[in-house]
Amino acid sequence: MIGIDYLFNEHQRIFWLYLASAFVIALYFVWRRPEYRKILFAKTIWWHRSAQLDYLYFFVIALIKALLIAPLLFSAAEVALAMVKGMQLLFGYQPMLRWEKTAIVLLYTLALFVVSDLTRYWLHRMMHRIPLLWRFHRVHHSAEVLNPATFYRVHPVENLLFGLRYALSAGFVSGIFIYFFGARVGLVEFLGANAFVVLFTLAGANLRHSHLPLRFPAVFEKIFVSPYMHQLHHSTTHTHTNFGGALSIWDALFGTRLIQKSEDLRFGIDENVNHNSVLALLFEPFNLHTGTEK
Repeated sequence: MIGIDYLFNEHQRIFWLYLASAFVIALYFVWRRPEYRKILFAKTIWWHRSAQLDYLYFFVIALIKALLIAPLLFSAAEVALAMVKGMQLLFGYQPMLRWEKTAIVLLYTLALFVVSDLTRYWLHRMMHRIPLLWRFHRVHHSAEVLNPATFYRVHPVENLLFGLRYALSAGFVSGIFIYFFGARVGLVEFLGANAFVVLFTLAGANLRHSHLPLRFPAVFEKIFVSPYMHQLHHSTTHTHTNFGGALSIWDALFGTRLIQKSEDLRFGIDENVNHNSVLALLFEPFNLHTGTEK
């Protein structure tokens, strides 16, 4: 069933092992911070009308992605092939560099992770800064409570843009590596996906969309986006900060990082828009007469 299969797909945020790791981390968090124990299973959060909409929208968007968005996307492999051909035309055939295969694989895996995260930062930032794109992105920010399914509260237009972003960035990196290293290029994988992505997701990525203000030690938050930093991003008062995906170094470099002590946060958007149904989530962004532009 479309949607349910995400639980068994290591490339999806709600892969069962990622959910399990988040739950274990959440249990440890509330053990250390018992004042948040009631939040862990709070009906006012898990069965809030916004959460119910998340659950319903999750299945709708999974179907839309499978039937309408996937056929429109070109693959990273196609971009990589075009990159290799283009570089051969510009620079001629390059003798393969004879590096150790282990070094090539590690460097390639890291380059994919870093370049993908950097392009994700900039597209995410543009979704906030460009009024037309914000109309689509605020669908995600309209969630009044946070749960793992909120990750999928994304408009199809945004899904398409981020799919194209990934194909271009991954294809660009792959093309360069194939041009210089040929068939020796490979990926360090864990559970069938980029090891760096898997490790970050196992480290509580699903708690980014939760009400548990989990923070990393200060030295780590200078490099990685903690769940609490992403919760600040979802708050009505700090929406336009912390655009990073996994790495917070981009926010630090470009002046958008916010790290502060815990506070009570209110989630959602302070704009006059109706996002109270699946149809509203899908079609409201096209109504140019609603909402308050940034």
